[in-house]
Order: sequence, then C-alpha cells, then structure tokens
Amino acid sequence: MSVARRTFLKKLAASGTAIVTPSLAGLAACANNAAPGSPASPAPVPPAPVPPAPEPSPAPVPDEPAESMFNGQYGELVRSLDCPELEIPEGSRCVRLSSGGLPSSVRDGLIVPNAFDGMAAFPLPNGNVRLIRNHEMVDSADVGVPIGDPHYDRRASGGTTSLEVGISENAGELAVELVDEFVSLAGTIVNCAGGPTPWGSWLSCEETLWGTRSGFDKPHGYVFEVPVDATGPVDPVPLRAMGRFVHEAVAVDPATGIVYQTEDMDDNEAGFYRFIPDTPEVLADGGRLQMLAVTDHPRFVTSHAQTQGAVWPVHWVDIADPDRAANDQGFAAGAARFERLEGAFPGDDGIYFVSTSGGDARAGQVFHYLPTSAEAGELRLVFESPSRDILDAPDNIVLGPHGGLLLCEDGSGDQYIRELDREGGIVNLVRGGSREFAGSCFSPDGRVLFFNIQGSRSQDGRTPSATYALWGLREGANPGRQT
Repeated sequence: MSVARRTFLKKLAASGTAIVTPSLAGLAACANNAAPGSPASPAPVPPAPVPPAPEPSPAPVPDEPAESMFNGQYGELVRSLDCPELEIPEGSRCVRLSSGGLPSSVRDGLIVPNAFDGMAAFPLPNGNVRLIRNHEMVDSADVGVPIGDPHYDRRASGGTTSLEVGISENAGELAVELVDEFVSLAGTIVNCAGGPTPWGSWLSCEETLWGTRSGFDKPHGYVFEVPVDATGPVDPVPLRAMGRFVHEAVAVDPATGIVYQTEDMDDNEAGFYRFIPDTPEVLADGGRLQMLAVTDHPRFVTSHAQTQGAVWPVHWVDIADPDRAANDQGFAAGAARFERLEGAFPGDDGIYFVSTSGGDARAGQVFHYLPTSAEAGELRLVFESPSRDILDAPDNIVLGPHGGLLLCEDGSGDQYIRELDREGGIVNLVRGGSREFAGSCFSPDGRVLFFNIQGSRSQDGRTPSATYALWGLREGANPGRQT
C-alpha cells in the first residue's frame, strides 16, 4: 500500500468525516514561474520547494480491494450501461441513486425536490453512508412552497435532503443502493453549495440576497447547519454572524475550525471570507467575519492579467456588520476582488477554491490559500484554464483520495467532471451532455464517488435532477488528458 494511501486513511479515521486532504502541493510547486508584476500587480514570489510528507507511523487500515482506483489515469470514456446519459471510464460502474421532481423510490409520500447541487458524504454508525444534498430552488415568493416543516420562510422552496446509502461487497464486486432519503432543511432558497464540517454536519449556503423586498417573509443570504444525525427537517437557524451575502461554498480548516467562505458575484464583486468562531464547533455562538486582501495592493483584481504560479502575500480585514452588505465593507477596507468564487475544499494545510469565470479566457481559475500566521498568509494561482475546451467554468470541487482535485463544470456545451492532477494536467472523468455537474464527494473509504446533475431549479420544472454513484475506476493512460 502506498504512503499516500495510508496517509489518506489515517487522516480520514482521525477526522471521522468524509473530508480528505491529500496533496496537490507538487502541482503548486511546479507551477510556471510568473513574470515580474506591473505597478498595478504585485510581483509574484517563486514557488518554494515543498518538502516530502513524513512517513506516518504504522496504523491498521481497512482491507483495500481497489488499491489502484482514482489514480488520475482512467482510460477511455464510454457510454454507461446503467446510466446511458453519461460517459464514464471504461471498466467502471455507475448507478443512479435518486431522481428529483419524482416520487422517492424508498420513502413513501416524498416527492424528491429538484435542483440537486452541493453535497457531502459522511459515515453512519451502521456502516452506511449519509449524503446531505442541497436543492438550489429559485422559485419566486409568490409561488414558492416549503419542502418540509419546520421551515424558515413559508415562501421559500429550497433546502436540503439527507440520503442513506448502503455499500456492500460480494466476491470483490461492489454494490451501491439507496436505503432512505428525507427532507432535512426547509424554507430556505437558492441552496447552491456549502461544505462539510469535521464535527459532523453540513453547512448549506443561500446564494441570494432575496428578502422582504422580493416578497419573502424573511431575509435570505445566510448559512444554515444540518447535523449528520438529523432524521427529519431541522430547526432552521440562520448563522447571521457568518455574514449575509451571495454565499456559495464553505471549507472548514480541520486544524483550526476556521470556516472559509466563497461569494458568487460577477464583475469582480466577489470576496473570499473567513469566519473565526467564538466557540469552537459552535457556529451559532457567533464569531469574527473577515475578507482577504492582498498586502500593499488594496482592492487587487485577481481575475485577469495574472500568471499561473503567482504568489501574493495577503492579510485579513474585519467586517464590522456581517448582516449588512458584507462585501462593500470589505472592499472599502481594501479586500481583494475575485470573479464568481464557487467551490472550496481544505487541503495542503490551507484551502483550495475556484473562480468559475476568472482568467484571461474567462474559463476558470484555481487558487490555494495558505495561512502563515494568525492574520496573514499566501495566495497562489495554482491553475488558470487557457480555454473552455480544457476546463469550462469549474464549480463544486473536492480533493480525492488519489491526490487530484475534481472539478464539476457549469459552463456551456458538453459538461464534464474533470480532474486537475498532480502534474498539472486536466483529465476527463465523466461526460454528461449540457447539464451542470455538482456535488462531487467520496464515500468515507474513498471507494465510491458520488455526484449530481442539477436539472430544473423550479417546482414546476420538467428536467429531473439525478444523484449518481461511480466506482471501479482502473489504471491506464487516459487519452483525454490535456495540459
């Protein structure tokens, strides 16, 4: 068994969640050195050598029938026999677990809400897997109906559902099946992404600032927490201290409990935030909200005229009133401006996050934030897509047990789940037509990849969403690899 695989399993066991943090540090270290910056742009710092990870002490690990899966080289994409709407690597297996807008196959009386989006996987005490899934419903206040009770706003049709998935093995062959699904958060709206916590919950984010002026009963644009052990709709409590803005994703640093947040605004109006809780693991107790700023370059624009591999020294500025125009306050204090920040995930002692339409080609950027002190750090441009043919509008992201960064596309034309591998190449993993991919996450043992296709985002929409499970990837050169 490889060192990387043992490290992954050890970290997984220690965290007790599906959060994994293998390394893309080799890619970051080998990124192209940037040209000297202009007066309007800080001069990039050459990437520092990355020392090898220390050998972990021996520890028992589970049997591993799929040692070489998810290694970054997957083989030719072919039409799935079970899910013909998808193309997957030859030799792998994919099944559809759940469909939106239709009656549940396992829960009587439940019409599964549509608009599947962000999602995470967690271990359950019985050995099964808990998926918690967002529903990015965008119904207006005059037609919106809550998907469950209790609910936050009687006019809001978004929220989350929780799924229980069983994974079994017979003679080395895996089988994945849906055991249960139910509403776990109701009365919220435009629940786009979010992120898992190390203490066993899902943070669901509202990607909107709708409120009473839009006809809703309550203001929106908040984060809500859903525990893994919920068995029905939770009491919906907006975490106001985490800010009211156009939320996208969150990523929790497992070492500090700091929650990093992205904002999905175009025209370089997006910020990168962090929330420092007053009480570790109890976000409802309040805390300190801040935005990232590039040191000595107030309101620095990251989305164009940058060079892959560039590194900028950064610090944090306080948001005095998190419940009011958070990004305006941050920009006034010199915060950096990004273009449509979306997916975020912890890894390499920091946070990876993506700009969906950043870069000179407006096809997407991948950043990594590395803290260097309590109030400062380094921001690195790890990857910038040179063309939509290479990578088209990355959205939800996850680091896999193989060490690569999986990116769900939300662009135009044929959409893929693609991997940014440790050598800086882009690998095609799943092809799904013109609909948006979302919610990629791994089972706690790393053997199964779960993901969504979004579908319609309104209650009367006719395009069903879908949640899938994929496993059995094999070694082999991938003809779709691009650099």
